Amino acid sequence: MTKSVSADDLNHSHQFDEGNPLAEKSTMRVATLTATMMVVEIAGGWYYNSMALLADGWHMSSHTVAMGLSVLAYVSARKYAHDPRFSFGTWKIEVLGGYTSAVFLVMVAGLMVYQSIERLIVPSAIHYNQAIAIAMVGLLVNLVSAWLLKDGHHHDHGHDPHGHHGHHHGHHDLNLRSAYLHVLADAATSVLAIIALFGGKLWGAAWLDPVMGLVGAALVAVWAYGLLRDTSRVLLDAEMNAPVVSEILEVIAESPVRAQICDLHVWRVGKGKYACILSLATLDDVTPEYFKEQLSIHEELVHISVEINRVGELGGTARQFQIYA
Repeated sequence: MTKSVSADDLNHSHQFDEGNPLAEKSTMRVATLTATMMVVEIAGGWYYNSMALLADGWHMSSHTVAMGLSVLAYVSARKYAHDPRFSFGTWKIEVLGGYTSAVFLVMVAGLMVYQSIERLIVPSAIHYNQAIAIAMVGLLVNLVSAWLLKDGHHHDHGHDPHGHHGHHHGHHDLNLRSAYLHVLADAATSVLAIIALFGGKLWGAAWLDPVMGLVGAALVAVWAYGLLRDTSRVLLDAEMNAPVVSEILEVIAESPVRAQICDLHVWRVGKGKYACILSLATLDDVTPEYFKEQLSIHEELVHISVEINRVGELGGTARQFQIYA
């Protein structure tokens, strides 16, 4: 059962993700647009002596930094794509960018809560016309930014590594998703601000402004939590609940060659792509290539290492690998 292979056949690239050039270009454009809007708001707030404009401008600065981080992550992943120090490629640089961006979202939510509570306790005069105009311009900028990012964000579909159906994040570009969420957070903030400002201007309900700020903060916090959860799973290699693990167990259980799993490690190395290390005990004279070929039916497994241990007899029960929901 031994198969002869050449040395060239054994050499392969460890760059498992092709990158996302379209998302990189779109994120760069959105970062430039966001930075421009930030400068306009801060300059306008200083010139017109409007705290509302200044506050929104500094709020926009956090999104500008986050967008810059997303761009930097794309550039770094591409720059070091063939650096041998990255034994499983540079895709996780993009995931790290998404995680860091999610931390900024948490900070934005915290800042919104602080400012909203402060304005509830100590109300301040609101320049409604100016604030409404800037909020509408901000919303327009965010709608344009969302349109620029939407193609890359919504075209990533496929097999969900966490068993969820429908629209999911298994094949999503988590770095792009973080940029998209920053845009959505700003858009939601602008919509809530416009509602609150019109309520204050027309009916004198000045309290609506800080209350809507708290609602917006809660929404941003929920988005940030989801992004932190998904990116941290990848960064910490917490992937043993992925459906591909069940598929590996199924392949070994149904193999004509009786084998017992001694050890199994599965982790993500790209968008919807996994590596696995599998240690087997068997009575038969079989090569690792035999099981690699069986596992290759699952295209998401892009790097497979199999260790074969010849034994005199197999244990009564194979080691169990708990699959968590």
